[in-house]
Amino acid sequence: MKKIKKLEVGLKYVYIILVLLFMTVNVYAANEDPLKVINNLSDFIFTIMRVVGFILTGFGIMQFGLSFKSQDPSQRSNGVLQVVGGIIIIFAKPILNLITGG
Repeated sequence: MKKIKKLEVGLKYVYIILVLLFMTVNVYAANEDPLKVINNLSDFIFTIMRVVGFILTGFGIMQFGLSFKSQDPSQRSNGVLQVVGGIIIIFAKPILNLITGG
């Protein structure tokens, strides 16, 4: 009796997989310029990078401030490097535009 139940459950999964494999969906392309779509994606990615840069800069400032409390020079240098790295990430798009002339 248990083997029949397991077989029925297994067949349900097979049916689900077959339906998903053979299901067709029509996809229509929009009447947009492909470069506009790529530019929108690029803007989205650079926005995410900017947010990450702000987070890293904030964490670096916090680490730099805490280094004075613990009297740890290596933590201080790591904090400065993290702040500089975060600022570079924040301004990555303008830097790339300056380099490429775009």
